[in-house]
Amino acid sequence: MSRKKQLIKTIIKKLIIFVISIFALSVIVFAMSRVAPGDPLVSYYGDRAERMSTEERAHAMHRLGLDGSLPKQYVSWLENAFKGDFGESFKYKQDVLEVIGGRLVNTLILGGIGFVLTFFFALLLGILCAFFEGGFIDTVICKIGTVTSCIPEFWLSLVFILIFSVTFHLLPSSGAFGIGEADSVLSRITHMILPLAVIVLSHLWYYAYMFRNKLLDEKRKDYVLFARSTGLTKRQVMFRHCVRNMLPAYISIMAISLNHVLEGTYIVEMVYSYPGIGTLSFESAKYHDYNMLMVLVVIMGVIVILGNIIGQIISENIDHRIKETVVFEDTEVLADEKA
Repeated sequence: MSRKKQLIKTIIKKLIIFVISIFALSVIVFAMSRVAPGDPLVSYYGDRAERMSTEERAHAMHRLGLDGSLPKQYVSWLENAFKGDFGESFKYKQDVLEVIGGRLVNTLILGGIGFVLTFFFALLLGILCAFFEGGFIDTVICKIGTVTSCIPEFWLSLVFILIFSVTFHLLPSSGAFGIGEADSVLSRITHMILPLAVIVLSHLWYYAYMFRNKLLDEKRKDYVLFARSTGLTKRQVMFRHCVRNMLPAYISIMAISLNHVLEGTYIVEMVYSYPGIGTLSFESAKYHDYNMLMVLVVIMGVIVILGNIIGQIISENIDHRIKETVVFEDTEVLADEKA
C-alpha cells in the first residue's frame, strides 16, 4: 500500500473513531442529565414553577421539549443540532451558543496558556533532574515537587487569594478583568496570574516526574554507553539522544493530558469566579440547564478527543517505530485470519 493510501486510510479510521466517540458521549450525557434528580422548570421559571398547575406544567414541559420519551427527546435534539440550533439556555433565556461564546474564549486562553506553561516547565524540570540524578538539585526539586503535587487546587487557590489579594493587595482575587476594563490587556493579564499559577503548580511536578523517569530509562540504555564511548559529553548525549528519543512519549502524554489539565482549570475558574466554561458547566449542572450542559460537554469532548488523535499522528511521524509496530500487528492479525 502506497504512503498516500495509507495516510487516507488512517485519516478515515480516526474520523470514524472521532464521530463514534462524540456520538456515544452525547448519548451518555443526555441520558444522565435527564435522569438526575431535580426540576428543570425551576431553572427556567424560577419559584413560579412550584405554583404551576398540572396543565401549566405539561404546557411548559412541551414548550421546552421535555415531554417526550428520552429517545424521542434525543432524536429531536440531534436533528436540531445538525441544523445549528442547540436550543435555549434555561437559566439565561438566550441562545446557548451566544452564552458560551465569550466564556469559551476565556477558558481557552487560561487553559491553553496553563497547558503550554505546565509542559514547558515540566520538560525543563525533568531534564534538570535527570541530568543531576541523585544530586542536591534533583533531591531538592523532588522534595518540593512531591509536596506541591499533593496540594488540592481549591485549597492552593484560597491560600493565594489570602496572601496576594487579601494580605498584600497585589493581585485581584476574582474575575477576568476589572470593571470597565474588558479591552485592557494589562487587566486581563493581572487577573490571570493567580489562576495560572495554581494550574501550573498543581500539575507541574506530576508531569516533570514522569519525564524525569523516562529520561532516566533512556540514560540506562546501551546506546548511551556507546555514545559516551565515542567521546560525546554527558550534556551532548542527554540533548542529542535521550531527549530526542523521549519526544514521542512527551507529545503523547501532552495529548492525553488535555482532559486532566482542563479539569484543574474548571476548579480554578470556580474558585476565582473566572467567567469561563468551568463556572458555566457548574451552573448548567446545578440548574439542570440541559441544552447548555450538552453543548459544553460536546465541545470539551471534541477538544480532548481531537487532542488525542493529533498527538498520536504527530508521535507516529516523529517516531516511525510506532507506525511500524501497528503495521506489524495488523499483518499478524491478517496472517492468523488467513491461516
